[in-house]
Amino acid sequence: MSYIPKGANVFVIDLHYVVPIHEVEPHIPGHMQFLEDNYANGRFLASGAKVPRTGGVILAVGRERSEVEELIKADPFHEFGIASYTITEFAPRMAAEGLKAD
Repeated sequence: MSYIPKGANVFVIDLHYVVPIHEVEPHIPGHMQFLEDNYANGRFLASGAKVPRTGGVILAVGRERSEVEELIKADPFHEFGIASYTITEFAPRMAAEGLKAD
């Protein structure tokens, strides 16, 4: 179950492909595993491809920006130079009921 723990911040991770889409495709299975692992450990709330398909967006939770920066290093898209990343951190003051910590 993913939710926003009390005192945690939300990070909007904006991925932008820096290579042609045909170079992205071979790395998608590894990237999907990276996403699944982080959903399983509660770090990710949502993710998906941009429309049009120029990259993707991940919503992550954490206490420190440095944690998220370190986390990104495990993404094959980062490892193989497939995407650049921009991180926007915000402190949530309101959230939908399903996102709140129990």
